[in-house]
Amino acid sequence: MGIDRRFFIKSGLATMAGGYLAAQEMAPETKPANEPGKEADQHQMGCLVDTTLCIGCRKCEEACNRRNNLPKPDLPFTDKTPFREKRRPSVAAYTVVNQYPGRPSADQRQVKDTFCKVQCMHCLKPACVSACIVGALVKAADGSVIYNPDICIGCRYCMLACPFEIPAYEYNEPLKPRIIKCEFCADPAKKTGANPACAAACPTEALLFGSRPRLLEIARQRIKRRPDRYVSHIYGEQEVGGTAWLYLTGRPYTELDLLSLQTAAPPALTESIQHSVYKFGAIPLALYGALAGVMWFIRRSRRLKEEQEKQADPANSTTDSTTGPISKKQGEQS
Repeated sequence: MGIDRRFFIKSGLATMAGGYLAAQEMAPETKPANEPGKEADQHQMGCLVDTTLCIGCRKCEEACNRRNNLPKPDLPFTDKTPFREKRRPSVAAYTVVNQYPGRPSADQRQVKDTFCKVQCMHCLKPACVSACIVGALVKAADGSVIYNPDICIGCRYCMLACPFEIPAYEYNEPLKPRIIKCEFCADPAKKTGANPACAAACPTEALLFGSRPRLLEIARQRIKRRPDRYVSHIYGEQEVGGTAWLYLTGRPYTELDLLSLQTAAPPALTESIQHSVYKFGAIPLALYGALAGVMWFIRRSRRLKEEQEKQADPANSTTDSTTGPISKKQGEQS
């Protein structure tokens, strides 16, 4: 038995190694769909969040609630009590605003209280879309990431894949649970694209909606004009391959719970591996076919060995019509 197991393991490893090398030869060279610094075309919409202009009025939360017919919160949107704790988007709120207390800066300048909005970032190369095995999440031409609950199977791979940990799940809906997240206020049924209600409701223009390349130009101009006001970094320009939502901050973005992420889009790696391994479907078929052949060979060898032992010493066994071969000693005891 020990020899058979070692033989099986060695054969399996050799087969997988051969399959991997074959895949590398068959697969074409792949490059990330969104290289760091490469701007999207004019059809890619976006939203610029200037956290130095946000006053924490929560008008954006209220507009989102109304546009998406979400449950009314227990407290009115004018109430500031929710700022006492850090919040995340949920099944009842597609977007939330958090408050970050002021502090003295390194140059003895007082940094005032900062408010920062959180929602789906609508990545240029969305990991959730890449992870969805049934196509329930798709990226529209204008950049909005749309969800189709009719074909979703509830695997929640999108929740695991999202680098910003945004998608929420309706655990309280046992029959038809959905993935919940901001959809940029796009409406596929009405064939309307991104049109965020939150940006339209902002009284201080802390939220600016428009063409992503144009928003990047505006952000760079603001940083150039007021280097004393802004950190020289546009969050979302390059993070995970770029996002539709862009942030300007007056303090390090990590202090506002904006994650420090790599510039490469997660699907750039995962999809290249998938395309290499599953090119034409030949590699997995060859792998499983070879392993099945190894298992068949081991079982056949074992069966032939048992038959040879029986033929060599037939006196060691007798036959019971109901239970099959049993030893003579067991037969005498019965």
